[in-house]
Formats: sequence, structure tokens, C-alpha cells
Amino acid sequence: MNASTPPRAVLSGTPGSGLIVDDDETYAATLQRSLARRGIQARTAGSVRQALDLALQQPPSFALVDLKLGADSGLQLIRPLRELRADMRIVLVTGYASVATAVDAIKRGADDYLPKPASVGAILAAIGIDAPDAAAAPVQAPDTMMPLRRLEWEHIQQALNDTGGNISATARLLGMHRRSLQRKLGKRPGPERSVVGL
Repeated sequence: MNASTPPRAVLSGTPGSGLIVDDDETYAATLQRSLARRGIQARTAGSVRQALDLALQQPPSFALVDLKLGADSGLQLIRPLRELRADMRIVLVTGYASVATAVDAIKRGADDYLPKPASVGAILAAIGIDAPDAAAAPVQAPDTMMPLRRLEWEHIQQALNDTGGNISATARLLGMHRRSLQRKLGKRPGPERSVVGL
């Protein structure tokens, strides 16, 4: 942040309505209920289009956005959401965490980036809400790290993005044979969908 950029507001008092954008309905509903138990209301959307429609109706005070939304990317939502409301807290929450996507998200205007599984305390801190129970229970380090196959998948996706989806160019960029890359693309790993401490 440079000197000419005003700091984004941190939510205080009674937070406004938020937006949870995730194509896993069970995960989104669980997180929505967990926030509601803490007096925080949030609507849910399962796609980029639905999220934009809801945000246009009522710009949320915060948005928790998944990286992978079917064939779309949650990164597409960051700039349109920021344009709707400059003080919105936008957090990318993903099971496909990587340095590349974290940097991309922040460049596009996200306020924070959390890998799944994320504790409710970490989520509340990221959206700028002080909660007594979150403060009393510090976020614990996960017992396991993200599997290498998922990190590799995310790295491949970033390379595909950098080459405009060109398989041959992506294979050259990654230093692997085209057929090897195609085999890896055919074995998409399942994302981690749990939320800690709900």
C-alpha cells in the first residue's frame, strides 16, 4: 500500500451482511450457520454470476470467495466486488492455496487470502471483525499440510493461465512432456472443503 492509497475500513460494531461464494453448497451453508451463531449474517452464492447478482442487489460489507467455482475462478470477482463497494473486505478462501494465486488475488484488490481449512477465528480476523470467542481461542496450526498433488495442480493451473491455456506452451514452461501434462490434467485432485472450529 502506498502513501496515496487510503486504508480500507475495518468492520466494527454490528457488521453488515456478507457474501459467501463457494460452489460447495454444504461448505457454504455450514460457514453461513457458523457466522450466524456469532451474529453475522451472510448470503451464499455458488457461481460468479449469482455472486454478482446478489452483490448488485445489496453490496456486502465482506465477501469470502472460493478460488475454484466450477469452470470459473473466484479471482474474476475481486475487481467487480471492489468497484461496488470500496470498503468491502474481500478474502479469497481456497483449498488450492499457492503463492502465485495469493499474489494475484492481492494485486486484484483482495484484502486477505486464507487456505482451507480455515478456522472461524481466522476468517473473522480476515474480515476485520473482533469476536470474543475468536480472541479466546487462538488459531491452531493444521495437523497436516496441503498434499503435494494439490500444490502441483495449482502450479499447473497458474502456468496454463500464463500461457493462455496453450498445453504445449504450458508443458514447455513447466519443463515436462506434453503427454505427461495431459495425464496430470486428467487427474484433478479433490479440494479440502472442511472448516475448522465451526
